[in-house]
Amino acid sequence: MSERANSIDGYAKTISEVLKDKKYSIDYYQREYKWESKQLAELITDLTGKFLQLYSSDHKRTDVGGYPGYYLGSIIISQKGNQPFIVDGQQRLTTLTLLLTYLRRLQAELGTPEVKIDELIYSESYGEKSFNLDVPDRNDCMHGLFETGEFEALPESVESVSTLVSRYSEIEGLFPDELKSEVLPYFIDWLKDRVQIVQITAYNDDDAYAIFETMNDRGLKLTPADMLKGYLLANIDDGKPRAAANDLWRSWMRRLEDLGEGLSSDFLKTWLRSQYSTRIRERKKDATPQDWDRIGTEFHRWLRNDAKRVGLESSDAFSDFVTRNLDFYARQYERISRAKLSFDAASPLRFIRFNADHRFTLQDQMLLAPLCIEDDVVTVDTKLEIVGRFIDILLAWRIWNSRSTDYSTMQYAMTTLMFRVRGLSVGELARELHRYLLNEAEKFDTNDDLVVHQQNRAQLHRVLARITDHVTTCSGFASNYVELTGGNGVRYEVEHIWANHPSRHTDEFPQESDFARHRNRIGDLLLLPKQHNGSYNDDTYEQKRPRYYSQNLLAASLDPQAYEKNPGFLRFVADSGLHFRPYEAFTAKSITERGELYRAIASQVWEPADLYGNTGIEEGA
Repeated sequence: MSERANSIDGYAKTISEVLKDKKYSIDYYQREYKWESKQLAELITDLTGKFLQLYSSDHKRTDVGGYPGYYLGSIIISQKGNQPFIVDGQQRLTTLTLLLTYLRRLQAELGTPEVKIDELIYSESYGEKSFNLDVPDRNDCMHGLFETGEFEALPESVESVSTLVSRYSEIEGLFPDELKSEVLPYFIDWLKDRVQIVQITAYNDDDAYAIFETMNDRGLKLTPADMLKGYLLANIDDGKPRAAANDLWRSWMRRLEDLGEGLSSDFLKTWLRSQYSTRIRERKKDATPQDWDRIGTEFHRWLRNDAKRVGLESSDAFSDFVTRNLDFYARQYERISRAKLSFDAASPLRFIRFNADHRFTLQDQMLLAPLCIEDDVVTVDTKLEIVGRFIDILLAWRIWNSRSTDYSTMQYAMTTLMFRVRGLSVGELARELHRYLLNEAEKFDTNDDLVVHQQNRAQLHRVLARITDHVTTCSGFASNYVELTGGNGVRYEVEHIWANHPSRHTDEFPQESDFARHRNRIGDLLLLPKQHNGSYNDDTYEQKRPRYYSQNLLAASLDPQAYEKNPGFLRFVADSGLHFRPYEAFTAKSITERGELYRAIASQVWEPADLYGNTGIEEGA
């Protein structure tokens, strides 16, 4: 074996040096791309937040070269001959490639001075593009995202493909609006040439995996959480107080990590932001990062600098901070995290699941903000229900009015609202959030022409699931929300009641474009299991209608049979005042009428007055 085979190299490299004209392979047993929305949001927030701390509008692009470097972690490479294999770091490199692909398209859309980044995404030989992460079963997906920004993941696609498509679609909403301007080339320059990764290269697999195990299993990488722990414990008197704080810290960090990778770090950021941050960076040029922003990127340093303001001035204060404050908020954060993954239709935490399904990650800080360590279990649950319901209503209104619910769009408004609800009593919290909703300009009655399209299909699927579930539960049956959203393994799809045959409707729509738009209105939509939706195919409404009767109650309500010997449904129709009726034929007018029904149901599902439900306080009191 050559000396080279036993050597190990370690160098700090820029993103450009790591990716430019490179081709990395990934061993078959670790090929899946698994990053979730929260990891993507954290990476983009860290990168853009750090850049905005450095940038000033009076800077020239050449000044970016003088910005301090930003360390983004390490990757481990096993060099096998001429081919490098990624042992650790493929999640980060894959996500950086998605971000660069997005930035490439954003440059073209904005018409800003072009920064060449194609060479960081792919190399070309004989006219064929080969992506820097060379994984054959991802290439079609990466090609589609690169060329058009879109790709449809098929049911038989590998897990990585659907994850790639989902994460790419979320970048637009996470990327700050203030960088979607003439500042963009500055950011791309900084990302390419000032952001650094330590690349550790071994020349045989044994060494590469030994390094990986040492850096991870033996905990040699100090994380911000480790540094925060060290700072807190160092300020607690040695002996039993420090040992108790240490044991509690270790227990909670382990429990949260067992629940989800990275959850312990997410908790620390969310807790500190929800209880101690007072300002967020304004959304304008030259605004400086505030404590909310700094907690997101360096919470351990922030607490060191703000310890006195937080009240950490004695050993007892440091001890209480861990054994009382952290213990209380970690317990609630664990409950919140579990509520995102489970569903109990009778639980006050059910709204957390609804909001999580919309990938609304800003809800965590909002949920923790009004909680006080003196609150009993009933008070905590009531506050969580009020905040969860409030977010649920706000998201539904925005979706109905085709407004963005993305992180970057709502971050500033939700964070400033979080400051206002911190520590409020149950009654104060309900009044504050109810007042906020009443001041919203757009509700269900501000849009009577909601249509489905590629960008909102997933959101409308969940809205239809809630409407369908409301009809089901109010008719006396068990909730079917989880089933309708694919949570039990059955895949549901948005079904158009009208088949895509304009020729059947020329009497009402001489122009195909008018037919297509009317067909996409919400009144023409249902949720059906994929196998049934596919089997109905191009059937006429008259052929479909009897089959709808065997499906969920919202679909069944189109057929006259639903109004016979169905006491629970009939009682619900009578009590609710909703204008349900069967349709022998389904015309353009029927779609409009059915849309009005859906809007009326939605107004009952998402009713602001329900914020007062368990408070004992009357609306307006």
